Amino acid sequence: MSHHGVGLRAVLRSAAFLTTGALAAALLTGCGSDDDVAKPLAAQDIDLVARSQVADGGTLKWAVDDLPETLNTYQADADTGTTRVAQATLPSMFRMDATGRPVVNPAYLESAKVIETEPRQVVLYKLNQQAVWSDGREIGAADFVAQWRALSGKDSAYWTARNAGYDRIEKIERGANDLQVRVTFSRPYADWKSLFSPLYPKDVMGTPDAFNDGARRKLAISAGPFKVDKVDTIAQDIVLTRNPRWWGRPAKLNQIVLHTVPHDKRVGALADGTADLADLDPADAERIGLATSGKGGSPLQGGGRTSLSTLRSWARAHGLDSADVKAGRTELARAISEYLDQQTALKAYGVRKSLEPAYTQLALNGASGPLADERVRRAVARALDRKEIARLVLTPLGLPAVPVGSHLALSGQPAYADDSGALGAQDTKAAQALLADAGWVAGGPVKEEKKGQKAAGPESGQEEKQDEKSDGGHDGEYIVGEDNKGDAGGKHLAEEGRHGGAAGAYAPKGTAAPAGAKAGPLAKDGKALTLRFVLPSGPGSDTLNTVATRISAMLDRLGIVTTITKVSDESYFKDHIAAGDFDLALYSWPSSAFPATDARPIYAKPLPGADGSVNVEQNYTRVGTDQVDQLFEQAATTLDEDEAKSLIRQADTRIWAAAGSIPLYQRPQLVGARKDLVNAGAFGFQTPVYEDMGFLKKGARVSASPSQG
Repeated sequence: MSHHGVGLRAVLRSAAFLTTGALAAALLTGCGSDDDVAKPLAAQDIDLVARSQVADGGTLKWAVDDLPETLNTYQADADTGTTRVAQATLPSMFRMDATGRPVVNPAYLESAKVIETEPRQVVLYKLNQQAVWSDGREIGAADFVAQWRALSGKDSAYWTARNAGYDRIEKIERGANDLQVRVTFSRPYADWKSLFSPLYPKDVMGTPDAFNDGARRKLAISAGPFKVDKVDTIAQDIVLTRNPRWWGRPAKLNQIVLHTVPHDKRVGALADGTADLADLDPADAERIGLATSGKGGSPLQGGGRTSLSTLRSWARAHGLDSADVKAGRTELARAISEYLDQQTALKAYGVRKSLEPAYTQLALNGASGPLADERVRRAVARALDRKEIARLVLTPLGLPAVPVGSHLALSGQPAYADDSGALGAQDTKAAQALLADAGWVAGGPVKEEKKGQKAAGPESGQEEKQDEKSDGGHDGEYIVGEDNKGDAGGKHLAEEGRHGGAAGAYAPKGTAAPAGAKAGPLAKDGKALTLRFVLPSGPGSDTLNTVATRISAMLDRLGIVTTITKVSDESYFKDHIAAGDFDLALYSWPSSAFPATDARPIYAKPLPGADGSVNVEQNYTRVGTDQVDQLFEQAATTLDEDEAKSLIRQADTRIWAAAGSIPLYQRPQLVGARKDLVNAGAFGFQTPVYEDMGFLKKGARVSASPSQG
C-alpha cells in the first residue's frame, strides 16, 4: 500500500436510497462485460532489446525509498526494497506477465498443475533439474515443507505477516522423484499459483529463530541470477552480485546496487550519477523532459546584471526551494547555477512511463460520524466526477485518463470489469436527494461548537495533539473555500469548476437544488456536515493534495464542508489511516492476480474481538458486509476459473454499492533512467527480468519488437 501519487471490481431508484441488501437479486446474476477482454491501458516502457544487444558487465544503481528493514518478504515490515531483492535472488514458481497474469517461471519449474480434485485438491510441481541453491543443494520438497510449516499459522513462534493459502495445505510430499513435489490441500484453493513465490531455503524457514531474525539483514543462501553480497547500513545500500551457481541465462550486469535516495533528492542523484534508475514524481519527470528538450534558458546568461526580482521569478517558475527563492542575490544566483548544471547532466536521462499495477482511491471512514450512514457515503461518491479527476492527474503526463472501474483488478487482468454502475455515475441531484433522505438539510440551525469540538467525523479526543506531535504543528489545515490556502498552482483549485449563480432560497427537506447551483451548508441535529480530509505532507504528495482540493470543491457544491489536514508521512498510516482518525483520505492499493486471497483482508467485514477491540485487518474504511466475505470465500474455493471471475465481480459490485472506497485512477509510473540502460524502467504489470537488464552495447539500437535470444 502506498499513498504517493500510493487492489479491486445498476439499477437505482431516482432520488432514493438503495440499500446493499436490496441489490442481492441483481448482483448475483453477474456484472460487467464478460465478453470484452480489457487490455492494459498503457504498455510497459523499459527500452526492451535482445540480450545480444546488451553489454556484459557494469553496475546498475537503482534508487529505493529506504534500506529494507528485512529481507524476508513474509514479515510485516517488508517493503518494495525487500521485494526487489527477493525477485533478483530467490525462486518464484510463477511470475507476472505484461497483463498481470501468473505464468510458470521456467527457471524453476517444468510444470505445475492440479492433478487431482477428489477427495482432495493435489498440485504437482515438476522442478527444473538444474535448479540449485547457492550452496549447491537441489531445490526440493524439504524447502516447500519448511515454508508451509512456517507460514501455516499453526506455530505462533513464527512472526509471519500472512498465511493465506498455506493454512489450507494438508501435507507436502516428495513425488515420484526428487524433482517432484506433491502439495495436498485440506480444502480447495483457487489461488494456489500464489504460493511459494518467493520460495526461501529451509535454512530460513526451518526454525522460528531463523525465520524471525536470520533473514532480516542477510540472505546467506539464494537461487536467482543475483545473490546478496552485502547490506551496507552506513551507505544505506544493498549490493547484489552475480550468482556463480545460477543455471539460467547469465546476468548481464555485474552488480545491482539498491541505493537509498529520498524522493526529493532523486533528480540530484540522477544528475550526479549516484543513481541510474529512479521512480519519479511528476514535477521531477517534467524537469528531466525540459533538460532533454533543451528548454528553460538561463537567466544568468549575458554580460549584464540580472535583477533580483527577475532571478526570483525564474527560480519560482522552475520549482527551486522556497529558501533559495527568498535568499539574497548571491545565494540565489549560486542555487540557479547549480540547478542549471544539473539540467546539463540530466540530458543523459529519459523518462519512461506507464501505469503502475496499483490504483488511488478515496477512502470514506464508515466507523462513526456522518459517513457511518451509507446514504451519506453514496452521496459523497456520486458527487465525484471521476473522469475529471483521472484527467487532472494523468492527461498532463500523456497517459490514458480512464477512471478505474474495479476494486479488485485493473484493466488487462482477467477479473477486470467496470462495476461502478452498482453505485451510479456522477449525479448532483441524486447526491442531494440521498443527503436529504439522511436528514441533512441546507440552512438548518447549527449549534455553536465549543472550542476544539469537531462538527462531525470520527471521535478523536487526541486529534489536535496528534497532529502537532506528528507534524510539528498544523501543516496547512484549512477549510476548502474559506481562503486560498493549499493553492498548488496559482489559482485555487477549489474555485475551479464551480457553477456561478446564486443558490436561491432553501427548499423544503428533500428538494434538490437547481442544477449547477452551489448548495448551502448542510446541517443535522445542530451540527454542520463537515468532513475531515487527512493527507500526507511530505515530498511527493503534491498530486494527492491537488486531487483532494478538487474533490473538496465537488463536495462543496453539495454543501459538504471539508477540512483538509496535512500530517507527516511517518504518521499518516500508523496514526491516522490504520487508527481510523480521518473521514476522507487518499491512498493506494496494488492490484493482484489473486484478488480472492489478497484483497479479502482489505474489504473484510470488521469483527469484534474478545477483548472488546475491533479487528479491521486492512479494511481501514471499516465498511464491510457478510455477503462480500462469503463471495471472497467462494471465489477462493472454486477451481473453475470462470466461476471464480464471476464471484469476484459480484463481490466488487457489492463493494461499490457499500461506498466505503471509491477507485479514482491507476497510478502513473514515471521512471528516470539513463538513456543507455535497457530492459529496465516502467515495468507495468510484469515482473522484472533481472538477468536481462544492462547497458546498451556501443552502436546498438533499441528495436520495437526484439527477440529475447
